[in-house]
Amino acid sequence: MHITKAKPDVSVVMSVYNDADHLRESIDSILSQEGVDFEFIVVNDGSTDGSKEILDEYTLKDKRIRVIHQGNHGLTRALIRGCTEAKGEYIARHDAGDISFPSRLGKQLSCLKSHPDATLVSCGTRFVGPGGEHLYDILQDSEEATSSLKNLTMKAIRGPSHHGSTFFPRRLYEKVGGYRAAFYFGQDLDLWIRLAEHGTHYVIPELLYQASITAESISSLYRKEQVQLTKLMLEAAAARRRNMSELHILEKAHSIQPNLKRMRSPLAQAKGFYFIGACLRRRGSPKAGFYFKAAIKACPIHLRSWYRLVF
Repeated sequence: MHITKAKPDVSVVMSVYNDADHLRESIDSILSQEGVDFEFIVVNDGSTDGSKEILDEYTLKDKRIRVIHQGNHGLTRALIRGCTEAKGEYIARHDAGDISFPSRLGKQLSCLKSHPDATLVSCGTRFVGPGGEHLYDILQDSEEATSSLKNLTMKAIRGPSHHGSTFFPRRLYEKVGGYRAAFYFGQDLDLWIRLAEHGTHYVIPELLYQASITAESISSLYRKEQVQLTKLMLEAAAARRRNMSELHILEKAHSIQPNLKRMRSPLAQAKGFYFIGACLRRRGSPKAGFYFKAAIKACPIHLRSWYRLVF
């Protein structure tokens, strides 16, 4: 049985909301991390699909896991709760349904300790489809990754390869204000911008994280709200750099809340399936046709999918 120190080196924080289908594989990938003393804080954000029972089962098997059950308050507030509970010197993120490769935490910890100016460490991410199909990889350069977080334009701003791939000092996280409840969407980018104001975003040029993509996860259901909040976080950053108050900007951000009853349209779902199919087509995978057909099934008038199937 693994026993975690009273103050572990790393606190891994994950939020769960109805992720039972792939939850075990995701948890196991963290518990299999090599050469790092860590605690695993999981916030169950009001799941109704059996995630609670799976998490409770794991807490009986491994003392490194701490589970917090709460009502559904959304990702931002779940991450605030999880990071508040963190005891480690460093915080690592991980998303439910994703996979951290065994050496991920060890390499990120080593990188942060060997670079005194490091305020954020990420790594390369492999993106896979609903059936585990390899879609594409994102690998970044440290210098570009840092400069892209300091450039306050909608066109240039870009965060790490994936939210779940990040690793940062807990004290700095607390110093800059952590995740902020005002941002229902984009809470990660808002944090990365503030961390980058204090140092360098280092990127380990290896694929150490695997993220899953579904047709639903890439839909543009809340695109309007996401764009509005991104503009506000850039305004807030500009105000900070002029030593001006950003409170009025945060109040605006807090007023932008999603209509959770908004339904995904068949066209939006078709676009999601088409995107997955297009990624597979570029890789020469014959399974691309499966997703083009799924797009047509969701929305029979999706012409781009028909075109791909015919030609």
